[in-house]
Order: sequence, then structure tokens, then C-alpha cells
Amino acid sequence: MFFQIFLRFVSNLSTIVTGFLSVVVHWIPVLKKYMENTHQKKVIFSKRKSLPCIAPLLTTVEETPQIISARVRGHFPKWLNGCLLRIGPGKFEYGKDKYNHWFDGMALLHQFKVEKGTVTYRSKFLQSDTYKTNSVHDRIVISEFGTLALPDPCKNVFERFMSKFEPLAITDNTNVNYVQYKGDYYISTETNFMNKLDIETLEKTEKVDWSKFIAVNGATAHPHYDKDGTAYNMGNSYGQHGSCYNVIRVPPEKVDLGETIHGAQVICSIASAERMKPSYYHSFGMTRNYIVFIEQPLKMNLWKIITSKIRGKAFSDGISWEPQYDARFHVVDKHTGQLLPGMYYSKPFVTFHQINAFEDQGCVIIDLCCQDDGRSLEVYQLQNLRKTGKELDQVYNSVARSFPRRFVLPLHVSLNAPEGKNLSPLTYSSASAVKQADGKILCSYENLYPEDLEEEGGVEFPQINYGQFSGKKYQFFYGCGFRHLVGDSLIKVDVVNKTLTVWREDGFYPSEPVFVPVPGTNEEDGGVILSVVITPNQNERNFLLVLDAKNFEELGRAEVPVQMPYGFHGTFVTI
Repeated sequence: MFFQIFLRFVSNLSTIVTGFLSVVVHWIPVLKKYMENTHQKKVIFSKRKSLPCIAPLLTTVEETPQIISARVRGHFPKWLNGCLLRIGPGKFEYGKDKYNHWFDGMALLHQFKVEKGTVTYRSKFLQSDTYKTNSVHDRIVISEFGTLALPDPCKNVFERFMSKFEPLAITDNTNVNYVQYKGDYYISTETNFMNKLDIETLEKTEKVDWSKFIAVNGATAHPHYDKDGTAYNMGNSYGQHGSCYNVIRVPPEKVDLGETIHGAQVICSIASAERMKPSYYHSFGMTRNYIVFIEQPLKMNLWKIITSKIRGKAFSDGISWEPQYDARFHVVDKHTGQLLPGMYYSKPFVTFHQINAFEDQGCVIIDLCCQDDGRSLEVYQLQNLRKTGKELDQVYNSVARSFPRRFVLPLHVSLNAPEGKNLSPLTYSSASAVKQADGKILCSYENLYPEDLEEEGGVEFPQINYGQFSGKKYQFFYGCGFRHLVGDSLIKVDVVNKTLTVWREDGFYPSEPVFVPVPGTNEEDGGVILSVVITPNQNERNFLLVLDAKNFEELGRAEVPVQMPYGFHGTFVTI
């Protein structure tokens, strides 16, 4: 009997892993931010006092379902009309049960509506099945990335023991990002579940399961889009033959009004280097013709994951940094689904967010926010983030910093290509690609930043003028500087001239910058940057900030008397 139950449990590997992935996704975006260069931190501490406490930014808040008007200081451009939608964790306990990890919190949806210079705000908790089930029982019923749900205390000892062998329920607490398929908006993590959303009311309208359409156990929260609306994503699958990384294509239009991701296809499957230890990934790159996937040495031990409930451990216990492995770049033709034969490798690193990728002179160029140590996920326990004084400083110093790097992958390497020679023809990049004796191509990166960025704690949450420059040669990207465990500045990086411009206000913590272009312009930085800026100081107000993207000067801010937690990602929808 016991063995049969255990076998049934193991047979649910796909589902379990999906849950695990979902949780991971929530955290990864956040983690990246924290992983910026270690030596930089020491420089900072030699110049300033201990880090201020940010615990109020990581605590449960109340939702604000009724629309409230913001107080505008300065001005918002009259052409800027639409909604900034943001998401992140906003509830960290149920009854006496408390979540352990930042990524575990229940999804809170934020909406800043900008219209003719005025701004309104509202927020609502996502009414996911996980949220509602936990609320009914007033305890954590569904496990999350860093928190294992405990057995029902009303059960007897035997029933609680046997519950360890029941299949894990997969969370649908999609708290990472807004994504778009066929014109509809969804909120996503990395599990097999997405929640379709009415962006006007912030109400969930439908739960969608990827595994009902294609053979994957989830998908990232960072898809890419062609000009016609065709979406590309990546998701894992797990089976008796091992683990695969799958490239997914979703058509741009609906055949029937009630469709969701109908017509989705897996166009390429890439076998994992290790059957039971696939790499964790949070995003991928895309050019005009290619998908670029990085198999990095941040590993998911599937055996640990599927036995986590039996062992009394959270999903996160199954993720480990294994720098004895190199990072590998896989390149897939978007149009044919063919995996290119080139074997591109680099020294071990971890990336959570790609900046941009493009093609030039027979090469794929991919720019990434990179860390040299992949152990950051372990650090983002809530008890660590809520520390004060020297203990908080120690937590920050233990996290790797994230810096922008460029890799060049030459696509057409002949068998007769000389060993030991740089195969990159690009005169404007110091990144190299050198053929080794075993035929592999060793890729060394180019740093895309000046030394000043080290003083800013590195950069994460990169954003570009996506609509006009995604998949193309570009000059600028925007992100958050990390002189704390959450972003404490906004940064514009010029990757051509390797300069940066910084916006900062002491005691305030800006979110991921969102670029919105001026209608009709062709200039890459012709537009504004939007960011939600929050503070732990109860005497100050949180606000929506608008900057001129060219000079990074503040145009205005819209203040709201509402407490907000630090979040993950968002998007601007023009109206």
C-alpha cells in the first residue's frame, strides 16, 4: 500500500515540478536584483552607514479596491494615457502560519491609471484558488517556493503522516509578471497555471493550464513577441526519458472569441545535460530569427523536489548552485524549430533577466544581467530581508551583484576554423568566441558598463524600448541600481559609450522602470520612464514617478496615501 502510494506520488513529477518552477519564478526576478557584484558592496560600506531597515516594504498590506485620486506634483505629459500595471507579493501570513520566502507572498495587483495629466490608483489581491483556499482555512494550505504547507492540524497523527504521500497541490499564486497572448492579458509565474485578467477591473476571469494545450509543465513569465503579436516562450517537460527545455510558439490571433492559448505549439525540444538535474531559468533571448537559451549551472534536483513533502522540505531545497559546470548557450531557428549545431560555452554564471539580443555580421549578440555566484535565492528568506543594522549588512554582503555583459555567438563556424582564434568579426565588441580543441566554442564576455555602476550596486530589472528595438541593435537600457536588497535607484545605461545616468532619492526605493515611447517618434530614448517609488517611512507618501527618458530628469510624481510592498514586474497598456 505504502509503495503504491509512493509510486503514485512520483508519477506526478510533472505537476510537482511545475509547482516548484512556479514558486521559483516568483523569486528569481527578485533575486536577480540582489545578486550584484560583491566587491562593490564593500566599497559602499566604506562610505556610508549601515543599510536602513526595509521590513515595512516586505510586510502584509491591505488592498485598495476603490479607485482613489493621486496628488500630482509637477506634471504628467498629456500624451501619456494608459494604465501602469504592477504585481508582486502583498500578503505574507494566514492565521498563525507565516511564509518563509519573499517569493511566497500572495499576488497583489496594482493599477495606476494616467489620463490627461491626472492619475488614479487601485489595488486588489488576485483571487486565485490558492488565495481563496488559504483564506477559507485561515492557514497556508498550498505550498509555495520557500514554504511547505503543513498537514491539517485537525487530522490525527496517522492522517497527518499519510498526508505526506498525497500529491502536492500546485500553486496558482501567479505573482511575477503580466504577459499577453492573442491580445489578452494574463498574470504568470513559472508553473503550468496563468490567470487571465480584466485589466480595467483587476478581476480574474479565467485560470489557464499550459499542460492542457501542450506537453509542458509550465512556462516563464517573460515571453517575447514578434511585431505581428506572435508570442514565444519556454517551458520545461519531465518524463521517463529525462528533462527537456521546450521552445513554445503561440499564434497572434484568435479563431474563436473564447480562445486562450489554443494553437500553442512546441517548436523545439532541447534535452537537459542531466536528466534529473535540469537548469533553472527565468528568461531567454530572442532576435529576429533565433531563440537563445542559456543552460546555466543553477540546478533543480528533481528527486529532491518530488520528495520534498516526504522530507518536510520546501521546493527551494531542491535548487543548488553548481559552478563545476559551465554555462551553455543553445540557439534555435524560430522559423524552422531547428537547434543549431554550435556548442557555445562560457565560464559559469547565473542570469535571471536578458536585456536584449540581435544579429550582426553572422553572429547572435546577447546582452544579459549576470552574477558570478548563484546562491542568492537562499538569501531571500523574509527573516533575512527584515533584519536591521549589522545583520542586514551581512545579508547584503552575502549576495552577488548583477552586471550587464555581452556575449557574441558566431553562427557559421566551419569545421576548418582555426583553434585558439577569436571567431567574432565584430570590431565594436571585445567579447570573444574561441574554438577549442574539442570543437566547442568558448565565449568570453564584454562588460557593458563603466566602473561607476559598481558604486550603484550593479543593475537589475533591465528594460528597453521593446516595441521598436527588441531583437535589434540598440544603445540604451534602463534598470534598478541595488545598493540595498531591493532597488534604491533608477539607472539609464548607454551600452555603446558605456556611460550611465542615475536617479535617486534617499529613503525611497523605485521599482522596475517601464519605458513608454512618445507617439510617432523614432528616437530610441524618445519617451518617459515610469516607476513606482515606495518608502518604509510612514511619514512619507509612495508615488508613481515619471522621468524624461532622454535626460532622466523628473517631470512629475503622483502621490498616494497607501502602503505598498516592493514588487516584481509590470507593463504599461495604452488607452
